[in-house]
Amino acid sequence: MTKKSAKRAVSTFADLPELIAEETATTDFEASFGDPMPLSIIEQGDEPGEHTMPEPFAAQKVCGELMTSLFLLLEDTRLSPLAPDIAWGIVNSFHFVAGKQERREDRLTDIIRDMTRRMEPGEVFNETLESKQLECQSVTEQRVAIEAMRDYTAAMYRACWRRAWAPTKGSKASSVTTASYISAVDFLRERALAKRERVDPQGPVVIFSGPAIWHDWEPLWAKLSEIKARIPHMTLVTTGQRKGADAIAAAWAAREGVPIVAFGLYGGGKKPAFARNKKFAELGPVEAVLCEGSGIQANLYQTMRKLDVPIHAFHWPKDMPKRQKPHTIYTWEAEDYLQRSDTFRSARRYA
Repeated sequence: MTKKSAKRAVSTFADLPELIAEETATTDFEASFGDPMPLSIIEQGDEPGEHTMPEPFAAQKVCGELMTSLFLLLEDTRLSPLAPDIAWGIVNSFHFVAGKQERREDRLTDIIRDMTRRMEPGEVFNETLESKQLECQSVTEQRVAIEAMRDYTAAMYRACWRRAWAPTKGSKASSVTTASYISAVDFLRERALAKRERVDPQGPVVIFSGPAIWHDWEPLWAKLSEIKARIPHMTLVTTGQRKGADAIAAAWAAREGVPIVAFGLYGGGKKPAFARNKKFAELGPVEAVLCEGSGIQANLYQTMRKLDVPIHAFHWPKDMPKRQKPHTIYTWEAEDYLQRSDTFRSARRYA
């Protein structure tokens, strides 16, 4: 339990569990802040020194208050629509700094690797090598701490605004508090090299695609939860949109701790979207959840059918006003197939 300046009064033994919970940081913060190295180098060129870390509970409390204070301040005001964008920027600032530290960590690792290959006798060389090793360890400690703060603010972002935080580009490695969010570029690169790193989730691929205008989230969450019950180690692959059906799926993945691979569009026009559908087929998906939308969803629907992939298809919600629908709505064909898709085709097991 960490120290606090103010203590809440405890009148009965029943109050103790609640007090302990309030005064104790989560495992992530305890691991990242609770046991700092005896010596560290916090700036390049500095001498090793005894530097303290923020207390775990204090760090977690501040991260939580950043989000909740903003939410309470702007909710139900004319600034309310801007709050999610501001909050997203707060989380992204932690992500940006963590990324800088990771790149610095990589550079130091390369220097250390090069030095170990050309070991030289003498105290100067050994002192330089030890200094670089300590600096690299210090940078790693800083990165892990910032990532813990990022992940917690991302979890609070989702709790306040019911949206899953994701970076505009690149990947966010997995943690206890939030699921992995992996860019398609990283995913394909790591798969091609057969690496088993944080950005190469191991598990059956489930494809998800839908239009940018979609509000009916409950049936989608129910279906995704049903699939996860059959395939506990699934990886969700989406078309990477930040709103609509994809945002609903991303929020579900963050809630359930399911790694998500975002295949954004690279290039202009419509051709990249159809090329992306072919990439989906190459991933060997075991199931697909598709929402009725434009010709892109229609093409993906046909692609999955040709591969005999079980499809869970969702029509446009009946109560959705026509003016909200895209101009190029594709009406699903083979109505009898759609009626049967959620029954006998879902009976196949991939767990």
